[in-house]
Amino acid sequence: MRGSLRSGVYFSLPLPIFTTPSFTFTSMISIGIPLFIVTMTSQNLPGVTVLKANGYEPPISPMITWLGLSTVLFAPFGCFSICLAAITGAITSGAEADRDPKLRYRATIFAGICWIAFGIFGATIVALFATFPQALVIALAGFALLSTIGNSLHAALDKIEHREPALVTILVAASGITLFNIGSGFWGLIAGIFTLSILNWRKGLPILGSSAPAS
Repeated sequence: MRGSLRSGVYFSLPLPIFTTPSFTFTSMISIGIPLFIVTMTSQNLPGVTVLKANGYEPPISPMITWLGLSTVLFAPFGCFSICLAAITGAITSGAEADRDPKLRYRATIFAGICWIAFGIFGATIVALFATFPQALVIALAGFALLSTIGNSLHAALDKIEHREPALVTILVAASGITLFNIGSGFWGLIAGIFTLSILNWRKGLPILGSSAPAS
């Protein structure tokens, strides 16, 4: 099925191509481990943080375990990484999705339907967005996350005793720095934890414990 949407862009359905999976020690070291680290630091860890920032307390260990088992199950079919989609989670777990936190799952269901559609028509959608100015695409993504970013900043900076570590985390994460092929989201968290530990140590508090004064 094929039809022109605009100049240079065609509407078409993808043609699945079976690729026999192969396992090598080199690929496990050079691809598997870096992909695991990137997935955990850029998606799963921020995804859990987003859920907690919106008042949810997910069972982290069982959730990560099921994500890993699902990845092992579907990896031979080309689905090499199943993880918490941090940006999608931020959009669907905030107050803009629904004022009632118990009903926000409906936004997640709708997001899942959209992702299925994106998967089916992925090549067409990517080609269509490629024809748009890059600045416009970035602006659209920014507007989509505007409310989520505002709520997250409010939650992060609300407590005075955590304000400096939160600012350090935000600035390092927003810097885009990459070390050892690990993105800025991970290093932002490390910098924030380090700053919180130093401040608590100077005040005589537990390194990563409560902010209440020690008796």
